[in-house]
Amino acid sequence: MSQQAIRTIVAVIVAGLGTPGLAQTGGRGANRLTDAEKQAGWTLLFDGSSMDGWRGYKRQDSSGTRWKVENGMLSVDPGDGKDTRGARDLITTDTYDQFELSFEWRVSQGGNSGVKYFVLEDRDSAIGHEYQIIDDERHADAKVGPKRQTAALYDVLAATDRPLKPAGEFNQSRIVVRGRSVEHWLNGIRVLHYELASPALMTAIEQSKFKGIERFGKPQKGHILLQDHGDRVWYRDVRIRRLQT
Repeated sequence: MSQQAIRTIVAVIVAGLGTPGLAQTGGRGANRLTDAEKQAGWTLLFDGSSMDGWRGYKRQDSSGTRWKVENGMLSVDPGDGKDTRGARDLITTDTYDQFELSFEWRVSQGGNSGVKYFVLEDRDSAIGHEYQIIDDERHADAKVGPKRQTAALYDVLAATDRPLKPAGEFNQSRIVVRGRSVEHWLNGIRVLHYELASPALMTAIEQSKFKGIERFGKPQKGHILLQDHGDRVWYRDVRIRRLQT
């Protein structure tokens, strides 16, 4: 049996077990929690029908953004398709430092978005560690290299061995922060692991567009952000649980 076949089998098994995933969503419906999930500490960040718990970056509420609820999903109406450079990004009202975040997403053909964490409102546009979401096949930014492709720590570290579904299909992703350890998961497979404030990470940051941003790469408490990059994207089953070190 090939290594890829083994990884695929593992992904299917993991998706059906303890962490919420595509297999579970198909059984109980998106944007819902079972009693067992509630007992395990999970809470919904999106209830499927409202923008409760979210607001615009540096805004009091979600008005003025292009985000809307559509068929049980959070979606962007791209309008003229221009990148608003963070002016219409959506952030959680709460902040998090140690957490496990799980979400399902799909992006339009040629589309670009991202889920950021450790976001503070200390700059004109939001800076945070970004789980890249993009159409790897069609978007020009993905052609720059693997550090700008899906599940990467955007522009800093590439993800590897990614069981990625193509644009237009739903993928399931997780971000896990425990202590200084950070993991990016895609469809049941861990595709990236790094340590906050480690020499390896700080060296990678110095070679990225985030060079010189003093707080970047260090442990901190911040908002979760959904990026409006001027392209159509959909999110559902967005949930989180706080973790203890």
